[in-house]
Amino acid sequence: MRTRFTATVIAAALLVATAGPAVADTVDRAVVQQGLGEVVQAGLLGAQLRVTHDREHFTARSGKAELNTAKPVPLNGRFRAGSITKTFVATVVLQLAGESRVELDAPVDRYLPGLVDQRVTVRQLLQHTSGLYDHNDALPFDPAGFEQIRYKHWEPEELVALSTSRPLEFEPGTKREYSNTNYVVAGLLVEKITGRPLERVVEHRILKPLRLNDTLLPIDDDRIHGPHAHGYWAIDGKPVDITRFNPSVFWAEGNLVSTTKDLDTFFAALAGGRLLKHAQQRELTRTTAISPGYGLGVTVQVLPCGTTVWGHDGFVPGFGSLALTTPDTRKRAVLNVNTSAGEGDPSAGVEKILGEVFC
Repeated sequence: MRTRFTATVIAAALLVATAGPAVADTVDRAVVQQGLGEVVQAGLLGAQLRVTHDREHFTARSGKAELNTAKPVPLNGRFRAGSITKTFVATVVLQLAGESRVELDAPVDRYLPGLVDQRVTVRQLLQHTSGLYDHNDALPFDPAGFEQIRYKHWEPEELVALSTSRPLEFEPGTKREYSNTNYVVAGLLVEKITGRPLERVVEHRILKPLRLNDTLLPIDDDRIHGPHAHGYWAIDGKPVDITRFNPSVFWAEGNLVSTTKDLDTFFAALAGGRLLKHAQQRELTRTTAISPGYGLGVTVQVLPCGTTVWGHDGFVPGFGSLALTTPDTRKRAVLNVNTSAGEGDPSAGVEKILGEVFC
């Protein structure tokens, strides 16, 4: 799901300081804290951030966990990580490819007969080059509309059907257009090949080996358990707490609940080659002329200051996230915000943070 928050943080990531390479060996925490404050002052309720710079690790926070309280954002609170889920799902599919259980360039129809157009391949799902209509565009994600479906359970096949009831947006493999349906299909593919529920596969292959004890795919659970901030949006001009809802509507595209620490551990392991074989590691971040800024489940960008970063962003109602790492894992940042009832533009603060960490 994409909103103004994700658009602005992506733009900020591409506008990071154009000055030459930094000469300092450490991150100026005061600059990072100032940037985090600017993120909140732009109209968000609160923010938490984890930074890694070589052997230096620290967390920071700004703003509040709940409206009408002075309660600060938990330093390692859980949150809904949105489309960062896609990187976890892509990692599992690539692991299965490394085990010769799925071929990236095979048609999805080989594994899930009749589900989607026979021309769509597994690679095209992960790369967003399938042409599948984004089923989210058929759902009411405006605040008033979402209230009506807030606690509804969705089966993945229902979400795919919303997409396949429409024609393809373009010939598969000819362009890239972000579609959440791609990853719902990828999740069904994982379940078909492994014979196990997606959440159990992710747990077995990623969460337990990396000891990501605060990360899970809650599927139907509408609560965030443990310390967490609250997110809000406005309905008829009044703030509504949107923290609780049935997350099955986001399933393999955005169901994940995590923490900045766990996401930092995951991206460090992924970039460090601990989760994939060499061939699949190359595929993970390989971009093409059709998809210049996106590999298979990760964004890949060269910042104006010359630093290459890759990772993913995510948004679901109430929460926005961004996780980035350099390929050598020496510099990493994981940011999460909980929204207020207003619409803010946090790009200046995000730019300041990323410039200090990466440039």
